[in-house]
Amino acid sequence: MNSGNLDIGKLGHVSLIGLNNPEKRNAVDPFTAKQLIEAFQDFEKDENARVAVLYGKGGYFCAGLDLKSLSQSEGNIKTQEPNDGIRAPMGPSRMMFSKPVIGAISGYAVAGGMELALLCDLRVVEESAIMGIFCRRFGVPLVDGGTVRLPALIGLSRALDLILTGRPINAKEALQFGLANRVVPDGTGLSNAIELANEIAAFPQRCMKADRRSAYNSTFDAETMMNGLQYEFVNGMKVVQDEAVPGAQRFKDGVGRHGSFTEK
Repeated sequence: MNSGNLDIGKLGHVSLIGLNNPEKRNAVDPFTAKQLIEAFQDFEKDENARVAVLYGKGGYFCAGLDLKSLSQSEGNIKTQEPNDGIRAPMGPSRMMFSKPVIGAISGYAVAGGMELALLCDLRVVEESAIMGIFCRRFGVPLVDGGTVRLPALIGLSRALDLILTGRPINAKEALQFGLANRVVPDGTGLSNAIELANEIAAFPQRCMKADRRSAYNSTFDAETMMNGLQYEFVNGMKVVQDEAVPGAQRFKDGVGRHGSFTEK
C-alpha cells in the first residue's frame, strides 16, 4: 500500500515499511517523519506482526533529513521533547519498540538516515552501501539517537571517529565495526532482510522478546551488573511456564536435536 512517501506492506508475520521518495534519496521531511511514526505505531499494535523491515526504495535507504525543508523552517522544526518518547525530526527515532526491527540498507544511509539505521535491531547491508555522519559538513547535529546508539553498538572510540570526522564507511568496514550484521550482494538487501525477519518470527515470541528486552536493559538502563542480572532473571522467568517448559518437552520428543532449527 502506497501512502504518501511510504510504501507499507506485510508478508505473513513481517511488516514492511519502505521509504518511497527516491528523487530525494528518501530524505525525510516533517510529513514523512509523521508517517513513519504512524507506520511503526501500527506495527506495534498489530499482534500478528512479529518483525518489521525498514527499507528504502529506488536504491537508497535514506539520505537523512530533507535539508531543503530545514532551510525553509528557519530552525523552527516542530518536535516534542525527548520525554514524550515519540516524535523527533526523523520521526520514530525516540520510540522504544517491543518487537524487532531490521534495516535493509542500500545506497546511502547517511546523517539522519544513518540514525534511522541505528534505530533498527539488526542491519542487512548491501555491498555498495555507504553510511556516515554526512551532516557534519553542514552543522546539523545528531538529535535522532546517533550519539546514544552508535557508541553502544560499536564502542566510543569508533563512534567518535565517525561522529567527529563525518567520513563515509563502506559495508566491509561497517561489518568489521559491528555496525552491519550481514553484508549481502547489491539488490538483495530487502529479500535477505525479509528472510532474516522470517527466521526470527518463527521462534517462540515471548521468550525472544524477553531476552531482547533484557539485552537493551543491560546496555542502556541497568546501573550495575547486578541490576542487569536481576532484571534478566525476573524478565525471563515470566515466560518459563508458557514457552520454556513446552520447548523442553519438544526437545525431549526429538525436535531440534544436534543444533537443528527445523521441527523435523
